Amino acid sequence: MRIVIESVSKDFAGLRALADVSLHVDKGEILAVIGPNGSGKTTLINVVSGVIPPTSGEVRMEDALLTGVPAYKVARHGVARTFQNIRLFRDMTAVENVETAASRSPRTKGLLRPRRVSREVLATLGLEHVADLIVSTLPYGLQRRVEIARAIATRPHFLLLDEPAAGLNESESDELLDVIKSLRVDLGIGILVVDHDLRLIMRVSERIHVLNEGHTLAEGTPQEIRHDRAVIEAYLGSDYDHEHLQKEVEGQQPSERS
Repeated sequence: MRIVIESVSKDFAGLRALADVSLHVDKGEILAVIGPNGSGKTTLINVVSGVIPPTSGEVRMEDALLTGVPAYKVARHGVARTFQNIRLFRDMTAVENVETAASRSPRTKGLLRPRRVSREVLATLGLEHVADLIVSTLPYGLQRRVEIARAIATRPHFLLLDEPAAGLNESESDELLDVIKSLRVDLGIGILVVDHDLRLIMRVSERIHVLNEGHTLAEGTPQEIRHDRAVIEAYLGSDYDHEHLQKEVEGQQPSERS
């Protein structure tokens, strides 16, 4: 099973946010999409998840055309997502948040005990100890994981993660890395992850697709992208070399130009 994004462009009032972008992600694969601020990463996720339609091009999953399909119908096809800004029900417990997805998604039709399923999903992400706590009282990193739990409670084929490491410290980012890898191994889902945290991206993804100003700049393995001159210049400027990018990957988050 595969999601195919073919020649997708998106215009906003004369501004081209995406320009003829093509890529794919297979079930059981982790694909990362990176790029400087304003490169079109979140716009791409919004197009794939049905939040906004593309100006041109198409998105398919197997024989299903997802182009222009409303977000709730895209979810019914088995595509779940998280958001750059956490969108949990802040006055509800963690398990109640997950249950909102487990009990209403047509992909979980027939589940007689959505609360039990929700607890099992939380346990999968190591969150059983916070299941009955109000999510607004949880540390930021745990709130991020609750949002991922809610997404996978719909039993998707594909998961789109929009800036899952935003606001996380290095320790929380390492925990997130383990979570993402376990989702691929334990659930067999395909994952498309967008993030600025190159340290996370280089260790979690099998392929990386690089956007810059809405255009595809490069695509390849983490090792290939790490040494790609065009990628280095887009992130750090033409005066830097791959050793500087290597330091960004191994330590701090990238100092992007935006």
